[in-house]
Amino acid sequence: MTLKGTCPVAHGANTEVSNTPMAWWPKSLNLDILHQHDSKTNPMGPSFSYRKELKKLDVNALKKDLKALFTKSQDWWPADWGHYGGLMIRMAWHSAGTYRIADGRGGAGTGNQRFAPLNSWPDNTNLDKARRLLWPIKKKYGNRISWADLMILAGTLAYESMGLKTFGFSFGREDIWHPEKDIYWGSEKEWLQKTGGEGSRYSGERDLANPLAAVMMGLIYVNPEGVDGEPDPLKTAHDIRITFARMAMNDEETVALTAGGHTVGKAHGNGNAANLGPAPEAAPIEEQGLGWMNHKTRGIGRDTVTSGIEGAWTTNPTQWDNGYFNLLLNYDWELTKSPAGAWQYQPIKIKEKDKPVDVEDASIRTMPMMTDADMAMKMDPEYRKISEKFHKDQAHFSNTFARAWFKLTHRDMGPKARYFGPDVPKENLIWQDPVPKGSKKYDLKAVKSKIKVCGLSNSEMISTAWDSARTFRNSDKRGGANGARIRLAPQKDWVGNEPKRLSKALGIYEAIAKITGASVADIIVLAGNIGIEQAAKDGGFNVKVPFTPGRGDATQAMTDIESFEVLEPVADGYRNWLKQNYVVTPEELLLDRTQLMGLTAQEMTALVGGMRVLGTNHGGTKDGVLTNKKGVLSNDFFVNLTDMSYIWKPTGQNSYDLVHRSTGKIKWTASRVDLVFGSNSVLRAYAEVYAQDDNKEKFVADFVAAWTKVMNADMFV
Repeated sequence: MTLKGTCPVAHGANTEVSNTPMAWWPKSLNLDILHQHDSKTNPMGPSFSYRKELKKLDVNALKKDLKALFTKSQDWWPADWGHYGGLMIRMAWHSAGTYRIADGRGGAGTGNQRFAPLNSWPDNTNLDKARRLLWPIKKKYGNRISWADLMILAGTLAYESMGLKTFGFSFGREDIWHPEKDIYWGSEKEWLQKTGGEGSRYSGERDLANPLAAVMMGLIYVNPEGVDGEPDPLKTAHDIRITFARMAMNDEETVALTAGGHTVGKAHGNGNAANLGPAPEAAPIEEQGLGWMNHKTRGIGRDTVTSGIEGAWTTNPTQWDNGYFNLLLNYDWELTKSPAGAWQYQPIKIKEKDKPVDVEDASIRTMPMMTDADMAMKMDPEYRKISEKFHKDQAHFSNTFARAWFKLTHRDMGPKARYFGPDVPKENLIWQDPVPKGSKKYDLKAVKSKIKVCGLSNSEMISTAWDSARTFRNSDKRGGANGARIRLAPQKDWVGNEPKRLSKALGIYEAIAKITGASVADIIVLAGNIGIEQAAKDGGFNVKVPFTPGRGDATQAMTDIESFEVLEPVADGYRNWLKQNYVVTPEELLLDRTQLMGLTAQEMTALVGGMRVLGTNHGGTKDGVLTNKKGVLSNDFFVNLTDMSYIWKPTGQNSYDLVHRSTGKIKWTASRVDLVFGSNSVLRAYAEVYAQDDNKEKFVADFVAAWTKVMNADMFV
């Protein structure tokens, strides 16, 4: 039989987002967040080292090329007033501005603005043009500069080119190669959805759900037109204060960033927004990755539509000065609408000389504007005080802004040890979580000998090491064992750290540190390693857990207590603990913690199975300790979890009994976190590997490797 006119493609690959297993069974545990950034997506290969490439970078030449680019206007996307500075600053700002302190996700550290959903957010309209303008620079310098670094450097140099003395800059951000689908941006079903709709991020009296910082789906910060698009500067001030606090900014930093961001550049709304085409991810293939294209009317230069708001904030929008406060505080403002129909404010009886000139014709003066967010800087009492202070002291404003800009663009880079380049500031800043350099010259054998006879059990040493290291967040490189902050406020008092047990261990470790010269941080990790080695030996395996010395001990003065509060665990599936019952299931909380720690599903499986049999459950509970040899590192957890001689019976919301099929006797108890390794098809596949008779040694080796990864996660040099 001959089939004519049939499609030559078999269509065997599933490329439709809605036609996936999760769409069919939405309540199934989704492990995709642990499969992000697989090495197969990286075109550079395992031997590529961005840090090595950075050493080849001619920084001065790069800066020269960037500053030259700023003033070479392109016909396809003309520069406002012949200077791309405002556009580059907005690109950098919106790249960094997605950061939130609650989980450390977002931010500029991965170059994720190139991918969905960020590349197509309504608030990022036309930033695709900024990145495309930078492409010749990226093409020229290639592997020596990541997109992530280039975007932030472009914004920083743009400020310099317009007269600001910046605080500094660090290279070192490595690019990702596909969307970060694991980041929760909200549950709304539509862009810019107003409060109260399905999946609203607000409850009660305007209470913004954690970990979110932005007020709407698709916005970086607040709605510039007002709360839900309704102008009211005082209500907007409330939103601003919450949003910027969740980005780790205080009131002074907030005013400085708002004013400094609006001192240069302009908003674009001189046209009909309905004429814009779809965002990049929905644009036709011939647009070649660009979005929001206007093929109906002139949509460039003075006729550009981006936010819908139209106008500059200052008289001289390509010059760093005090013009923002001059106009904001010296004029009264009235509510009006832009040509695109967006709410904004215009000054009453403004002097002609205070008007900015047109972006294409310097002989034409145009009306400046302010947004509802800008008016909040004038109307809110606390913001007003700061604004007046900045107005009177431009040097103080410039310095405060420069520092806040540096913080905004570097907050998610983690400790200063990760910084690179000639412009890294010498000053140590508390938000960088400074840790003094630790010694490597102590007698390691002597320290190990003292630990072995210190009187702590293997489980106590392992639990203490785990609690110290588990705070690490790969999202913003905060937390971890380095610094031994588990002995400082607030960590020493966290319920999840079992303060009484912790105090006992720390007292012993500090005495050893005083005698040997080793840091407490090193001793905590080394003791955990020794506990594992002894537990493995009891199981018949002689293993050596790798140890890297050199951790330092931070002081309380180096520790911002409020900043570290957000790292407190509310659950730890590895130690079978919940602070309280939550709407989110324990196994979902386990996945979130695992992803933040930078672990894979396989590493998670090995660690949970090992931690159970080692007897490290919080409070010494028996749930999930599926072994008759507690304290011995073995694969018993997996053997007994997959044993069909037993059935599991629920006894509560998060508790189960393992009952023998024939006798009806209860053998063990477990939590949902334990059972998910037998119920979820992917996790069961891993569990079965470790339950096999011929994989006992493999399990021990994999557990040790995963453990070492956690202990060393924050060792950046």
